[in-house]
Amino acid sequence: MVLLIKLLLLTSLWPGAMLNGFHSQRQKHHHHHQDQEEIHPVPLRAGRKSASKMRRIDSTKVRQVKSEQLLRIEDHDFAMRPGFGGSSIPVGIDVQIESIDSISEVDMDFTMTLYLRHYWKDERLSFQSNNNRSMTFDGRLIKKIWVPDVFFVHSKRSFIHDTTMENIMLRVYPDGNVLFSLRITVSAMCFMDFSRFPLDTQNCSLELESYAYNEDDLMLYWKRGNESLKTDEHISLSQFFIEEFSASSGLALYSSTGWYNRLFINFILRRHIFFFLLQSYFPAMLMVMLSWVSFWIDRRAVPARVSLGITTVLTMSTIITGVSASMPQVSYIKAVDVYLWISFLFVFLSVIEYAAVNYLTTVEERKQLKRRGKSSATLNLEAVQAMAFDGCYHDSDADLNYSVHSEESSSRGRAASVATLDAARVKRKRSVKGNVGRIILENNHVIDTYSRIIFPAVYIVFNFFYWGVYL
Repeated sequence: MVLLIKLLLLTSLWPGAMLNGFHSQRQKHHHHHQDQEEIHPVPLRAGRKSASKMRRIDSTKVRQVKSEQLLRIEDHDFAMRPGFGGSSIPVGIDVQIESIDSISEVDMDFTMTLYLRHYWKDERLSFQSNNNRSMTFDGRLIKKIWVPDVFFVHSKRSFIHDTTMENIMLRVYPDGNVLFSLRITVSAMCFMDFSRFPLDTQNCSLELESYAYNEDDLMLYWKRGNESLKTDEHISLSQFFIEEFSASSGLALYSSTGWYNRLFINFILRRHIFFFLLQSYFPAMLMVMLSWVSFWIDRRAVPARVSLGITTVLTMSTIITGVSASMPQVSYIKAVDVYLWISFLFVFLSVIEYAAVNYLTTVEERKQLKRRGKSSATLNLEAVQAMAFDGCYHDSDADLNYSVHSEESSSRGRAASVATLDAARVKRKRSVKGNVGRIILENNHVIDTYSRIIFPAVYIVFNFFYWGVYL
């Protein structure tokens, strides 16, 4: 009975004890966490500060706004020009010429390296900026936005420099103004006039124009007027002096598409003459003067005068051929052609002059010999002996004495003839040495005498007239 009472009492007290134990354990655990927070408050706050500091330093993990998102490129259709359907968009141009690389007369073109800059406003590219600073990009963004389609009229070849990257710059301002700059080398035609070559002055121009947009859609203009064209101070050419650079504008009409704005870069080139004086003019002058030497050579010195005449003619032909090879095949006469061909004419006339002198001398001698009654055999023997002795023939009375002595000595025998011939040669040699000037003057033909004066005088007059007209 007593055991039954104890068992009932134990069962009634067991649930209460279990609940009291559970509550005491929770309170103990709660007090343990509070103690930990009170013991370690400082390390937790320091850890939070260090973590935030690390996040500020490591900016690569911060999500940045892309340039395409900032400019809202994906929100617009940049296949259309700014203000499509409205008035034409003004595009300002300025150019800085870095160098003129070459001028080719044969191809009639020039090669130029320049910086081409475009200015326009595209409100679609405007963006928010607290400090009003612009953004600069390279050529990778060009394909995603609208840019003017400017090209070079009459260009043969051109390219954008790409070392080490493409030489392209794009600068966008917060209000939508755009600067587009690129470095280009272009070869373009220059319509040259060689009628005064090499004393000429050439006017060349590089022309810029929009390819697709006529004046209703795009208006090209010089950004700063005449100051929009700038040149490097050290630009120089080997054959030309650059007199002037200027900028101008105009309109070009195409029958199928309408009127287009066109900009002109004009420059004037004056050729240096000194190179051509040394290569063409001075050699031609020397050849002409050298041909005059034949007028002072004995008229019977046929090899000397003919060789001199042929040499000067061939040299003049070489000079003319060399000048023509470096020039375009134009259908009109150039200034250098006038000078070289007239010089060639003087050289050729000197050869013709000797042909006339030789022919008239032969006719005159035949008449004299007929009057004296000499035979042709004696004439031939005397001419051969005289030419073998001193290279010239003398038709004076003193020179005929040898033929008489030769006829008398021939009847006395071979040995006596040789002795007489040697004595006559020695005597003739002494006579020639003492009277060279008198012999030349006495045997001079009247045509040679006049040619010594007329040829130089006419050539000097021609030079005065030529340089007076072309300079």
